[in-house]
Amino acid sequence: DGMNVLFIVVDDLRPVLGCYGDKLVKSPNIDQLASQSMVFSNAYAQQAVCAPSRVSFLTGRRPDTTRLYDFYSYWRVHAGNYSTMPQYFKENGFVTLSVGKVFHPAFLISFFFFGVSSNYSDDYPYSWSIPPFHPSAEKHENDKFFFFKDGKLYANLVCPVNVTEMPGGTLPDIQSTEEAIRLLKVMKTNRQKFFLAVGYFFFFIPLRYPQEFLKLYPLENITLAPDPWVPKKLPPVAYNPWMDIRQRDDVKALNVSFPYGPLPDDFQRQIRQSYYAAVSYLDVQIGLLLDALDNVGLSNNTIVVFTADHGWSLGEHGEWAKYSNFDVATRVPLMFYVPGFFFFPVSQGARIFPYLDPFSHTGGSAPQGQSKKVVELVSLFPTLAELAGFFFFPACPEASFGVELCTVFFFLLRYFNVSEAKEEEEFFFFGCDNTDRCFNEEPVALSQYPRPADTPQWNSDKPIFFFFRIMGYSVRAPDYRYTLWVQFDPSNFSADFQHVHFFFFYMMENDPNQDYNIYIFFFYGWFFKKL
Repeated sequence: DGMNVLFIVVDDLRPVLGCYGDKLVKSPNIDQLASQSMVFSNAYAQQAVCAPSRVSFLTGRRPDTTRLYDFYSYWRVHAGNYSTMPQYFKENGFVTLSVGKVFHPAFLISFFFFGVSSNYSDDYPYSWSIPPFHPSAEKHENDKFFFFKDGKLYANLVCPVNVTEMPGGTLPDIQSTEEAIRLLKVMKTNRQKFFLAVGYFFFFIPLRYPQEFLKLYPLENITLAPDPWVPKKLPPVAYNPWMDIRQRDDVKALNVSFPYGPLPDDFQRQIRQSYYAAVSYLDVQIGLLLDALDNVGLSNNTIVVFTADHGWSLGEHGEWAKYSNFDVATRVPLMFYVPGFFFFPVSQGARIFPYLDPFSHTGGSAPQGQSKKVVELVSLFPTLAELAGFFFFPACPEASFGVELCTVFFFLLRYFNVSEAKEEEEFFFFGCDNTDRCFNEEPVALSQYPRPADTPQWNSDKPIFFFFRIMGYSVRAPDYRYTLWVQFDPSNFSADFQHVHFFFFYMMENDPNQDYNIYIFFFYGWFFKKL
């Protein structure tokens, strides 16, 4: 009771962190947070693209209920007037504040105006006490900056920069950290309970980050993805042709064939090197923010949640970016720091999160608590509300378009500091009052992704809603991933599971990278009838 909330969400971050076992990355500040947190090893987003994922976990509803699968509708108008996580905290006495990319913000890219998904206002005034903050440098993210020997500017994918040469001498995430620190000081002075959401662009596209972070990752240490080829039995509809990557000038110059032509090995290594460099740049921002939480004396009474909206492919299956139903696109980091949960509050003035320089600290701290259970981001809202001391939410009915506040799955608090054996014995669905809708099996994560056609098209990655013809529904269980691509009618938001286009099935124990589709061997088995 009386806890504040610091909610940190990162764009496009897969779990390449020391606390998740990555041996190459240098992420000491995030690892330090994990060392005081409950960490979920198998957390999954509901759709691997920004706006749908964010609206899903901020409302606690799945994309089929928010009816947002692209960037061009506002759930309060086109689906239901659902409460959001910050709105709920606001209505319960918290000052709610948004910094950076929390909801998908409004901006123009290639003649498409994004921001409809949050009513061009980040859902203000419903969700936030004051208008959200967006860094001024955000509008320069698609400017051409990269100089070549010919003296021209290029919009490259790989784009390390000298920060002092950027407009205003800064980058968006640096500005967001500065604003979040300022707000922490204001909240401390005003003695108000707060819900502060901080959204980091991380790198977005292009891969723009301070060039000095490349020193942490010599190119000779960078390997290719373990499976940089397109799997032979991959259904064509499942493939993400990474069109936003192809539109960058340095990628265009490679003349890579569409859709399956691979990038040259040396360029793949450059992308992977840049991704790791961006992770360490992000780690610095997280370190400065958490250090400020210490400085204002709020670490003892502030819940910290750290997660991402979805993952990012780094050459696996010959794919880049997100836009798929594979683990690399849907799996995200997820951790909860809850003061007093794993340890006694420290004395006034003691440091919990002292800043660690990634150039001198390797990180890799082990999580305080860890669960390997499969969980979903859609559970974030009810879990965080429960941690803050609010009542349990009611379970959503099968059709919940007219219900403002309910939950579609269980609260994650039941996994905190509980042994694996006890979890097996006590699994149940919170708020489930209908035995036909309750499960007494292992939980699974559900994800989905739309496509305009059976084969890769120019708009396969980000189709606009009225171009949808197929929806891929994916089940991620502890030991398998199963996906059906079925006929979808955008006129009435309906999926026809009797009209299956393609399917894939991967067993995680023997095929952790999901390269060998073995569905055909089990097509008539009892297991698939159950699924």
